[in-house]
Amino acid sequence: MAKGLKTCLIISSVFLIIVTIVILTLILTIFKPKDPTISVSLPHFNLLSPNITMNMTLGMVITILNPNYGSFKYQNSIGYVTYHDTIVGNIPIESQLVPARSEINVTTNADFMVGQLIENPKFWSDIVNNGMVFNLTSTTELPGKAIVLKYIKVKAIAYCSCHISVNITSNGVDSNCISRIKFF
Repeated sequence: MAKGLKTCLIISSVFLIIVTIVILTLILTIFKPKDPTISVSLPHFNLLSPNITMNMTLGMVITILNPNYGSFKYQNSIGYVTYHDTIVGNIPIESQLVPARSEINVTTNADFMVGQLIENPKFWSDIVNNGMVFNLTSTTELPGKAIVLKYIKVKAIAYCSCHISVNITSNGVDSNCISRIKFF
């Protein structure tokens, strides 16, 4: 009886060690959290148009790619567009669920305060020195929950910072976004 119990304990211990190694390997490789990829598409607009107003609303699309095996549900949030540390725009972002290993498009409106932009003393010197191009920065925090296997919920915040380059001559808008996620 003691020999059978000893054999059972050895086999159970080896099985437990193998299962632990497999679970740790999965957590450190496949289930390791990856930062989302966020891109912003702004429409072309003409700042030199005589119809431009001091406040304008532009429709925009934010694309969020979630490479993780867990979903992310974020709450309502507001992104801010700045020009040399002056807020020149607000972007309301409504809460949504970003499913695991998928991509969603979020349609929203950006409210720009063109008056704040043009009144900034650095604006006209940037336009002249950079060949009719000026740069904006957009920052957003999306608080929410990461959901793994429908039952495990962890608080998280997705941070996004975009560098936006606006070319007045061609009415082109280019953006480059860096995002990361932090778990609590």
